[in-house]
Amino acid sequence: MSYAHYIKEIGRGAEGARNLSRDDACQLYAAMLDGGVPDLELGAIILGLRVKGESLDEMLGFLSAVDQRTNRLDMPQGRVRPVVLPTYNGARKEANLTPLLALLLQRFGVPVLVHGLLEGFGRVTSGLIFRELGIMPMASSLQAEAMLTEQGLAFLPLTALCPGIHNLLTLRSRMGVRNSAHSLVKLLNPFHGEAVLVAPATHPDFIELMRGILVDRGERGLVMRGTEGEPFANPKRRPRLEYVHDGRVDILFEAEHESLRSLPDLPDAADAVSTAKWIRRVMDKEIALPKPIANQLACCLYASGYAEDFNQAKAIVAVEATGLLVGGN
Repeated sequence: MSYAHYIKEIGRGAEGARNLSRDDACQLYAAMLDGGVPDLELGAIILGLRVKGESLDEMLGFLSAVDQRTNRLDMPQGRVRPVVLPTYNGARKEANLTPLLALLLQRFGVPVLVHGLLEGFGRVTSGLIFRELGIMPMASSLQAEAMLTEQGLAFLPLTALCPGIHNLLTLRSRMGVRNSAHSLVKLLNPFHGEAVLVAPATHPDFIELMRGILVDRGERGLVMRGTEGEPFANPKRRPRLEYVHDGRVDILFEAEHESLRSLPDLPDAADAVSTAKWIRRVMDKEIALPKPIANQLACCLYASGYAEDFNQAKAIVAVEATGLLVGGN
């Protein structure tokens, strides 16, 4: 198979390049996921897309190829939709609190699947923090299904969920730049059914793109600016939280822009041991849950169907989550 015509379309630079059709994008990405593209052409494709930027149709085509190669899980029993937390960035400066959000949802009986990388590439991954909390990674989607049934929370490495896209992610260490896979993994629905996808992005353009993808695919999700790319709300200042469902977008919380009146009690360091100790104290109600994360928790309870309406979800969190909340009403 020749890839020259794809490269010719996308490789003419930011001004001269043209977008691929959805079908062409699906066919191309399928070959990339299956390891069928030679290294020279693969590098050219990755850099061409990096310079041009992915269009909505291209991303939708890429996701179609990923869908066909994802080891999906059966839906957990019960009326509550599972929440999916993609954890791919890890902590660099601030503590990674993705495991905290997962444990809070588990406490309410909401099934939570966390998927991500075991490799940290110098950052503190959720997998490392989960290990300190006694939660081990699952080896397969079947194991994750069983763990969701037994415990309501499972961490599934990307190698077990979709090996092909994991291979594309690891090219970053070889090429020095991100590629389309870094955004696609945050939009994976690992279930045979409707889940709540928490989709974090780091730049406004990617937030817009993720919103468009969820709307087009009819997915249910929470779109937000991630904390260092992780799917939890910045505990110091809440990002805008958008709920995508039924082909429309509801803004559940606007972003906070005011100066901070006080800082929440956060981990002293970003390493896995310090973060896990702090998470345990929050779960034991020894220290307060930062209000932005409480707000996000309410959004997830509402989107999952745990609460009948959003006001009820906010009230449940305020009364039952972890006691005193930081940051006012």
